Amino acid sequence: MNAITPGTEPSVPGMHQAKAAAAADPRQFITFTLDAQEYGVDIMRVREIKGWTETTALPQAPSYVRGVINLRGIIVPILDLRARFGMGTTEPTRMHVVIIVITDTRTTGLLVDAVSDIISVEPDTIRPVPRMDDRPAEDSFLDGLVALGERMVTLVSLDGLIGSAGASARTH
Repeated sequence: MNAITPGTEPSVPGMHQAKAAAAADPRQFITFTLDAQEYGVDIMRVREIKGWTETTALPQAPSYVRGVINLRGIIVPILDLRARFGMGTTEPTRMHVVIIVITDTRTTGLLVDAVSDIISVEPDTIRPVPRMDDRPAEDSFLDGLVALGERMVTLVSLDGLIGSAGASARTH
């Protein structure tokens, strides 16, 4: 039996290589714009990207919920991210797009100005978002910040955004 020295990890064959490989796997994000700001969502949560279509309004919905659409038999709420982020209401045109995303509990559309790019990001380059208020971290709409040369991409937390949107919609 091998003795374990306090403060050290037990040696398991391949464990360090697996940790290094997991830490080295880049994450991919689809980036999009709202005004001149660039944001990103995890590409693994994106179901599709579609052009803007009119929605059916829901009575007493929060102001950032544009309404719902029927997406091949699934009723999908459409969130106006500009309004949700406190940047005013979007006046959608044919140039606007809806990013259909999936979380553990629902499918939701995000109305954005345009889709920009797909980026690969090393996990250790994602920086935390500075705390600006007293809200709990789990209520945050943001996952982190990534500097790409002169660009700054703000990563959106779909769980925080859609979880908060759902909670707000139920309380109104």
